[in-house]
Amino acid sequence: MPSTLYTLVSLLPVLQLANAQTTGSFNTLTFNVAGLPAILNGNDVPGDKTNNTARIGQLFTQYDINLIHVQEDFNYHATLYANDKHPYRTATSGGVPLGSGLNSLSNFPFTDFERVKWDQCSTFDSADCLTPKGFTFMRVKFAEGVWIDAYNLHADAGTTAADLTARASNLRQVSDHIMINSVGNPVVVFGDSNTRYTRAGDTPTIFSTENGMEDVWIELVRKGVAPTAGSDALLCDNPSPNTTCETVDKVWYRGSSALTLQATTFDYAGDMFLQEDGNILSDHNPVLVDFTWTLQGQLQIGDAYGGEYGTWFNDLDTLSKTSNAKVATVTLRGQNRLDSVALSLTSGETLTHGGTGGTASTLTLSSGETLTAATLCQGVKDDKERIFYAELRTSADRSVSAGVKTSTCVEKTAASGYSFVGFLGRSGDEIDKLGFVSIKA
Repeated sequence: MPSTLYTLVSLLPVLQLANAQTTGSFNTLTFNVAGLPAILNGNDVPGDKTNNTARIGQLFTQYDINLIHVQEDFNYHATLYANDKHPYRTATSGGVPLGSGLNSLSNFPFTDFERVKWDQCSTFDSADCLTPKGFTFMRVKFAEGVWIDAYNLHADAGTTAADLTARASNLRQVSDHIMINSVGNPVVVFGDSNTRYTRAGDTPTIFSTENGMEDVWIELVRKGVAPTAGSDALLCDNPSPNTTCETVDKVWYRGSSALTLQATTFDYAGDMFLQEDGNILSDHNPVLVDFTWTLQGQLQIGDAYGGEYGTWFNDLDTLSKTSNAKVATVTLRGQNRLDSVALSLTSGETLTHGGTGGTASTLTLSSGETLTAATLCQGVKDDKERIFYAELRTSADRSVSAGVKTSTCVEKTAASGYSFVGFLGRSGDEIDKLGFVSIKA
């Protein structure tokens, strides 16, 4: 269940895009911080682990990196956070053997945080089943209308047949999660993949083939050409003096129909994270990547409002393939809460989300009439935040509504020159979270 802190972040009242920033940049770092208890694994790193972890946290603050994913953040987590000043950070899931070792530190707010345990692990080489390793997911807000799904992972280690099978299953599990929970969204996956292009039997291409993503190292350093499997010639020193070698710490990404996302630099940042005497702080090279983003203009997404439950939906991809999308009718179903939302377009397509309960109310739009504003209210049912009420209003000052108003509501207004033509959010039998996709007139 999401923590109270991040639930509160998701409940902040927000307005639809208006005078929004249209371009920007951010950087990411993935770093396996070697936080296993020293008695279990010294990681071939000199010095005291508590002191080394404190140094890492201080350097995180000094470099002010926008979004950091760490792995093996186990028994020295409190020291790491005590020395770091990022305003948004995940709560630890515990040390060995309770926690996954996965945490994130961000300069930007995020919602929808969840931890997912691997379906398959192997104990042959690296005791990967000792802790509940897996991946995390969060939706990070970099600017108004700029949400990027960020995944952190620590895959099965080792090189036996069982390890290769488990690791392939791990990456497939992340890929499947992206297919279901990141529909229509920009995505960045970065962490300790324990996989190599140069190792026969590994599957680092899965995010490219299944999820339309780029590997930043392949794109920027290798100029689009992956190395040959079965060769160890590209193993890295630590710290690495160049980026031509390959590490298991990787970064994949994609944009969306509303947002162009481009990686601009790739660097092994081991020389940025050293002890004061010049020794390494971890047995992994941290990977630092710079990104730029640009809103494409024709289609925009707004902030979704409500709870962090149900299955994600996003009409953006469908609308990007629809010529001159215009709303013909809008239907809301509800009784005590909002059960479903639906739009029919003049092209004949219907966009429907939620369940079949409640009573349906339909508004048919006239020629030239558009959806321009909405009121959304949330409440709690079975200890989960949901959308209890929705009212959509048109440019002709007509409206349709369903559900029951609560005392916790927000107003959504399409940006000047835009109108609502689709939805995004989360749903099951009812609508748990709701936002809007807008199109420029």
